[in-house]
Amino acid sequence: MALGGALLGILARYTLPRRLTNGALLVPAIGTAAASILWVALTWIGFTWDGGWIWWISLGLSAATSAAAAVLIGRQRELHDARRLADLSSGRIA
Repeated sequence: MALGGALLGILARYTLPRRLTNGALLVPAIGTAAASILWVALTWIGFTWDGGWIWWISLGLSAATSAAAAVLIGRQRELHDARRLADLSSGRIA
């Protein structure tokens, strides 16, 4: 399951915009963590590992988490960089 989350994270990193605004391993690591945590949570709830639903839910939510993280982190980084550049350009920060 962790490998599936990592692959979905890699897919999100290289198919969504703003990939230059975060590290190469950040989004795949988020996908791996999301898939692993969801798998354990669904197992505790009572889903069986050989059932199809645990796989679909874990991988689907892992893909959604990776995509959301890639977009949100990229957007926040661009906003922060623009504000920092404006501050540095105005001479307020030495």
